[in-house]
Amino acid sequence: MAHSKQYDYIIIGNGLAGFQLALALSKDSFFNDKQIALIDKSHKTQNDKTWSFWEKGNGKWESIVSKTWSKALFFSSKMELNLELAPYKYKTIQALDFYTKAKHVLKEKTNFDFIVEDVLTVEKTKHPKVITTNNFYNAKHVFDSRITEDYFSESDNFTKIIQHFKGWIIETKVPVFSPDQFTMMDYRLKDGDKTTFTYVLPLSSTKALVEFTYFTPTLVDEATYDSYIKEYISNILKIDTYTIVETESGIIPMTNFPFETYSTKNITKIGTAGGWVKGSTGYSFKHSEKKVAIIITNLKNNKMKKIILSIAMLTAIIFTSCSSDNNDVDPCEEISQEQTETLFTNLFTSALNFGLNPTTENCNAYKSSAQEYIDYANEIKGCLDSTEQAELEEEIDDLETELA
Repeated sequence: MAHSKQYDYIIIGNGLAGFQLALALSKDSFFNDKQIALIDKSHKTQNDKTWSFWEKGNGKWESIVSKTWSKALFFSSKMELNLELAPYKYKTIQALDFYTKAKHVLKEKTNFDFIVEDVLTVEKTKHPKVITTNNFYNAKHVFDSRITEDYFSESDNFTKIIQHFKGWIIETKVPVFSPDQFTMMDYRLKDGDKTTFTYVLPLSSTKALVEFTYFTPTLVDEATYDSYIKEYISNILKIDTYTIVETESGIIPMTNFPFETYSTKNITKIGTAGGWVKGSTGYSFKHSEKKVAIIITNLKNNKMKKIILSIAMLTAIIFTSCSSDNNDVDPCEEISQEQTETLFTNLFTSALNFGLNPTTENCNAYKSSAQEYIDYANEIKGCLDSTEQAELEEEIDDLETELA
């Protein structure tokens, strides 16, 4: 039987964007009291891709970087270039290492749930409902990495080139690779007039990822990728004996499609679905890191804005109601404006302090002053007329939601 559970945040998709966001949330004490779910149909136990990126010096992912290079090669039919990359290094991370690290960190956090289910749809309500094959879940905010179906429409005028590829990780019995230099692009092997190149990441002197890549509007079948990889290994790398130990493949949109417009107030598209892939290159790892940092900042700032707005609205409703003309006995005559101002000042100050310095002490002080203000608002709401009372109850509800 389907059941529901309420979360503060739900992340759909445990890929690069989803896990990077979850890790950032887990490391910021501001979100320690938030209930967060990650939903993916996969347990993420396969090494299904490789992420590579440029970086100066050491970065935050050094513990799982499997290889770095300071030199690169470029080939065309007419030239060969040897490139010195300093001060940058080219780094690569195996997806399984990334998944394993993310799961290990997040499973140590009691406020994170892993849900292995397939998401069918997300209902766009005040508290979005995520419907899976087995259950449904509500959240205050959903981060969704699923690409909108509109992207696949053929009736629009957006540029849609696909970077698609397949790679083999091969091992040889004798050293054949130069592990300190990778092949960025090799255009010598072509599929007719299509834009194609081969990419080689030597992981050691006897192991390398060899990948054949297309930039085309349409895909090709598996056998086509395989035939070109085999030809490259045989005719260009001059390797006759090797073992295929892993394969990977990928499809990356290279487009000006406005993915970002598919986010709403309570649903944020992330990853490829949010336009996080650089349309000019297809790189996403460092770009996703920057986007996640923006989301974390916005979540914290927006929460403070919502709380302060709720406080201001509560105060305005109380003051306006109590100053309205009434020929009968003033139902608000017992309400102290001084007390209202004091409670407002205490709550505003504590909310601001917590936003600037989210320590446990500031959090407790903020929650305490907020509860005092809510209790006071509940005490005096009976003196208001029905319309004003409804407005006040709505603002109390919004403030309580933000505090939850």
